[in-house]
Amino acid sequence: MFAPKPERSVVAIPPPGDGPGYWAGAPSAVSRDGWIYLAYRLRRPIGSGRGYAVEIARSADGERFERILTITKDEMKTESLERPTLVVTPDGSWRLYLSCATYGTKHWRVEMIEAADPAEFDPADARVVLPGDLKTGVKDPVILHHGGVWHLWASCHPLEDPDEADQMVTDYATSADGIAWTWQGTALDRRPGHWDSRGVRVSAVTFSGETVIAYYDGRASAEENYEERTGVAIGPGPSTLTATGTAPVAQAENGAGLRYLSVVPVPGGHRLYYELTRPDGGHELRTELR
Repeated sequence: MFAPKPERSVVAIPPPGDGPGYWAGAPSAVSRDGWIYLAYRLRRPIGSGRGYAVEIARSADGERFERILTITKDEMKTESLERPTLVVTPDGSWRLYLSCATYGTKHWRVEMIEAADPAEFDPADARVVLPGDLKTGVKDPVILHHGGVWHLWASCHPLEDPDEADQMVTDYATSADGIAWTWQGTALDRRPGHWDSRGVRVSAVTFSGETVIAYYDGRASAEENYEERTGVAIGPGPSTLTATGTAPVAQAENGAGLRYLSVVPVPGGHRLYYELTRPDGGHELRTELR
């Protein structure tokens, strides 16, 4: 199990400003040909841009990154961008899945771009792969190719009551090609009376023999929106996950948010990337080697 330990971490990507509302985070990491490629979201406060860009950067050591691509919310025709997902297909091509907010609503959709190289993603080539619907917003997918099947876990939000739209569960879908998805139901739900009673969002998944281990972001109230902490869920398969324990396994030192964990294997261990709340209220993207 890879429970983050912030005291062992370093800053990989700082936020674009100081104070609440300035975030760098929501990472998705891929190790390929001696490089770690990292996709992440940059955000300013509401009224100043929200999730205004997704960047892709690469690093030889996993800590010092050079930016190779920026995609803006205007290029994606969205009000705000959230967590991207970066994957390599079995044939070696690259895909970037982008969480996009629909203008003037609480609805979210997921669009996908394909390219031969992660520096070549063109927003003009984007297509919607998870549209959501009038009752559900879909965002922040975790996507893996395992056992000849594409697996997806996504954060799903109810839209019928705007005051309840911060609630979330994690639904699971499968695909033969990673483009056309079939929903298989809710994989992880909230636990009434617990620290994760308001929302659960799977952030990383590993297959370990006959067991699936998932890391997830949880919160107990609407006030904890944006300050989720990390928990662990396990299951006999990817469609059925059960939260473990009675408390988060990782959080910021002050009890604030530690979320959007991404785990990538590297020579000699694993790299963890996650979004951590700073004492000034900003969020930074941190990494540690395990």
